Amino acid sequence: MQPASKLLTLVLLVFMGTELTQVLPANPEESWQVYSSAQDSEGRCVCTVVAPQQSMCSRDARTKQLRQLLEKVQNMTQSIQVLDQRTQRDLQYVEKMEVQLRGLETKFKQVEENHKQNIAKQYKAIKAKMEELRPLIPVLEEYKADAKLVLQFKEEVQNLTSVLSELQHEMGAYDYEELHNRVSNLEERLRACMQKLACGKLTGISEPITIKTSGSRFGSWMTDPLAPEGDTRVWYMDGYHNNRFVREYKSMHDFMNSDNFTSHRLPHPWSGTGQVVYNGSIYFNKFQSHVIIKFDFRTSAISKSRQLDHAGFNNAYHYAWGGHSDIDLMVDEGGLWAVYATNQNAGNIVISKLNPNSLQIIRAWTTNHPKRSAGESFMICGTLYVTNGYSGGTKVYYAYSTNSSTYEYIDIALQNKYSHISMLDYNPRDRALYAWNNGHQVLYNVTLFHVIRSEEL
Repeated sequence: MQPASKLLTLVLLVFMGTELTQVLPANPEESWQVYSSAQDSEGRCVCTVVAPQQSMCSRDARTKQLRQLLEKVQNMTQSIQVLDQRTQRDLQYVEKMEVQLRGLETKFKQVEENHKQNIAKQYKAIKAKMEELRPLIPVLEEYKADAKLVLQFKEEVQNLTSVLSELQHEMGAYDYEELHNRVSNLEERLRACMQKLACGKLTGISEPITIKTSGSRFGSWMTDPLAPEGDTRVWYMDGYHNNRFVREYKSMHDFMNSDNFTSHRLPHPWSGTGQVVYNGSIYFNKFQSHVIIKFDFRTSAISKSRQLDHAGFNNAYHYAWGGHSDIDLMVDEGGLWAVYATNQNAGNIVISKLNPNSLQIIRAWTTNHPKRSAGESFMICGTLYVTNGYSGGTKVYYAYSTNSSTYEYIDIALQNKYSHISMLDYNPRDRALYAWNNGHQVLYNVTLFHVIRSEEL
């Protein structure tokens, strides 16, 4: 085994399904390049720690075997103790009989020597008793031998236990406590590091995972990225107009395996498939208007509504697939966004950051990408990613960063399994893309790239 390194090396791996991406730094003193990707729909994130090298680490398997051997020896010791108790009990009984037997044997000899002085009947009775007891003599000898063997077993087990304990100590078994403390410390640092990994640049999209097949050709489904821990409800909205009923499933498992749901009736029908559930409320575009509505599921009432000034609506600036998809609401690590187009921006996409309580525009960015040419779009870490279409071969090819107010053309494949994507949204808690693909509810895992400076750790 190589000597222990003075630098503690952390390798962060976040994986989805069977995909696993790992990038190690070429030089520990340089910036650490870390790839991460989402977990499944439950949003669990897995980190793997490569702990500091220690002189005894490579012997962990042997130490485990020693521990298992010790447990077997302890079990054998208990069995021997039970056998010992039973043997000793039987031995005491036989020893009492031995005394009686020896006494009878003495008397028999006396009778035999003085048989002329005894009645023949008594002599026969005593002799018969003697013949009955005589077979017990070899049994007694066997019990004595068994008792010695049990004693020998006990001594050998004690010696073996002592040797194994010394060997375990020599192999560093008692370094586990120290290693446990160091790993706990690393886990704390990893948690802090994972907070810094919340954002990154999209570098890959996994193959689609079909969760369910239901509904019409168009629709939307989602989970709440700000739901409290343990709240895994799924929200489901079939169609893109003339519908105001939202289904609530208790969990992803219920959504996948049953048709048990609670139905919520919205005060107005929605338009398009750009709805989003965020912090217990659903945000949607009121049909045939540029009004954004915030509906609180807890109170079953509208908590806020506001016009999105200058936004096109009623199929003025829809996505390429149509469907009154003029206004697309979405969330990422930074909060609530609206993506739409205006006459003032010549039908090109406008990105607005919204206050989730007041629905006021905090800031807006104008892009040079025509809204009607976009297949779908989604936000990750303040960057809008746009697909080149909604049917056939599809890819993410345009990215606009609101952090730097710059854009670039990229090439990230997006497998369009069912040939018609009418909804595509990112969930920052699950680190996954939710899609409605021709009547199929689909998930995509995403891979994000992030650079962590050494001083950040």
